[in-house]
Amino acid sequence: MPRYALTLASVTVLGALLTGCGTDTNARLTGPPSPKASARQPAGPEHPAVTPVFLRGADPARKPRAAAGPKTVALTFDADMTVDQGPRAARGERFDNPTLITSLRRLEVPSTIFMTGRWAEEYPSQAREIGSDPLFEVANHSYSHHAFTADCHGLPVLGQKDMAADVERAFGAFRKVGVRQVVPYFRFPGGCYDQSTLRTLAPAGLTAVQWDVVSGDAFATDADAVTEQVLAEVRPGSLVVMHCTTSAAPVTDEAVRKIVPALRERGYRFVKVSELMKG
Repeated sequence: MPRYALTLASVTVLGALLTGCGTDTNARLTGPPSPKASARQPAGPEHPAVTPVFLRGADPARKPRAAAGPKTVALTFDADMTVDQGPRAARGERFDNPTLITSLRRLEVPSTIFMTGRWAEEYPSQAREIGSDPLFEVANHSYSHHAFTADCHGLPVLGQKDMAADVERAFGAFRKVGVRQVVPYFRFPGGCYDQSTLRTLAPAGLTAVQWDVVSGDAFATDADAVTEQVLAEVRPGSLVVMHCTTSAAPVTDEAVRKIVPALRERGYRFVKVSELMKG
């Protein structure tokens, strides 16, 4: 597995490169359920509508829409575990979702798993199996799942001097447990980032990956609502954010088993983020 050396390189962002913070539902995995969790979540300050485009450098004014083309869609799953959640896992809380992974395999859905290093340490066998399966690719979601900006859904905030080390620590955790299919992509915890954060992480040479479809699966209790939201918002080239955490996203597996055949009936082909980027 390659070590992602901290040498000078540009940061590429998949998604809207904003002057403020991007947001998704990741941070809710450490907080109370949202009253919107089981309903459609329209674009707004909490769930901004973003277009899955590649922006190189730091040009927030350049936000072209993805070109119309093949009907591909990338499902991404955040395997979230905050560094201080070990005691909760010891008491039986499930931050994994093996049933979801089984469904993705049965349905033959190529997927990208954004994994925290702490999750890999808690579930080393699962991390190793996911990272050895060519159906999947594993991307970096930080080690600690602490925020990289202030005011990020109540997540603890990393100091700027600790950010690069946190990212590298996640790669170290992947190496230690034997995760093999690792790609040089990064998703910010809580989806929160700013220009200063991008500059800080630029030497890592990673691609920061956002999304354009928020599934609404975090703390959702109605799989049909999650399904309807994804089906209503997916467009050719879309990138969907979902979660691989049973306790905080309990209906994701059920929703995926409805979403996948419905999108295939519409002519969509599922791809990993790496293939979406090649396009």
